Parts: sequence; structure tokens; C-alpha cells
Amino acid sequence: MRLVLASSSPRRAELLARLGVEFEVIPSQVDEARHPDEPPPTYVERLAREKADALSGPDLLVIAADTAVVHDGHVLGKPAHPEEARSMLRRLAGDRHDVFTGVAVAANGALAALVDVTEVTIVPMTTDEISDYVNSGEPMGKAGAYALQGRGGVYVEAVSGSPFTVMGLPLHLLHRLARKVGADLDQFVPPSNLWTK
Repeated sequence: MRLVLASSSPRRAELLARLGVEFEVIPSQVDEARHPDEPPPTYVERLAREKADALSGPDLLVIAADTAVVHDGHVLGKPAHPEEARSMLRRLAGDRHDVFTGVAVAANGALAALVDVTEVTIVPMTTDEISDYVNSGEPMGKAGAYALQGRGGVYVEAVSGSPFTVMGLPLHLLHRLARKVGADLDQFVPPSNLWTK
């Protein structure tokens, strides 16, 4: 059996690698448009399920995820251009928001998914700080226009919940989901990565 991460996100690959497993990265191509009035938890779970299902097949364990940043009921996706990133950061600065990540695992003809949520508080940011951060390029391609694990971390005052959920892959859900589909992530840990006395 092969382990596949259905994502082109470098941060998700870095997180999965922390488990010591061997895996392949095969991005899943699905339409990520949100349905009208679709609640954020439903949205991220649906996309995670669709991404995992699109790549599922014999002898594969597929992990897929999707993340949404939500502030005052508004879903903030990946900014399309720098001005949109600035607008998102102005909205988030000095306030709390929620980050929802749906994760799905497919194997053996079965699929299981869960959603996790983490609350994040961003410090107040000046116009210059927002511009400097956007000019760094990091906010582009990130839901909510910031990266907790990067330069954006200096603007994060508090995290209530799993920081891995904010980064896009709630690691604490993976073993549980794998077992639900009759698989075990430990089988993908090469002997050289196993702890021995």
C-alpha cells in the first residue's frame, strides 16, 4: 500500500513528514468553489472528501485536507492579488477569527472525514506592517493571507486549539481517520525512522 498526500501545499507535506512516514505528493484537482450559503465546516469537509475520493484507488491510503479562515461570518480564502491580501489582513488585525480544516482519509473502498476548528487572535497591525508583510510575498496562496509557521507568526497573539489545524493538517485526527478506513499510518514508517533502545 502507498500513502498519498492529495495536496500541493508545502506546509501540509512538512507536517505529514513530521510523523516519519514515507509518502507521495499527488495534488488533487477539484473545483474549490464554495456553494452558496455553505457553512464553513461543511465546505472544508466536502472539499477534503472530494479531494481524497478523486485519488482513491486500490492499494492507496489517501490523505486530503482543506482550510478556511472565517472572520465575522465571512470566509477568507487565498488572496487573488496583493490588495486583497492587504484587505484581509486589515480585517483580521486586532481581532479573533476561526480556522476550520477538514481532513479526509480514503482506503480500502472507504472514506472518513472530520473537521477541526482553532481560534486565532491577531495583534493590531499598522498600515506599514501590513504592506511590508504583503510585499514579502508570504500571504499569497495562504487562506486568510497569513502563515502561522512563517513571518506571519509574529502577528499571532494567541491560538486556542491545534496550531496544526491553522497550518492546514490537524495531525491529531490522522491516526483516528486511518483506522476508520482499516489502515494504520505506522505501516508507512520505514524501519530507519522507528525509535529503538
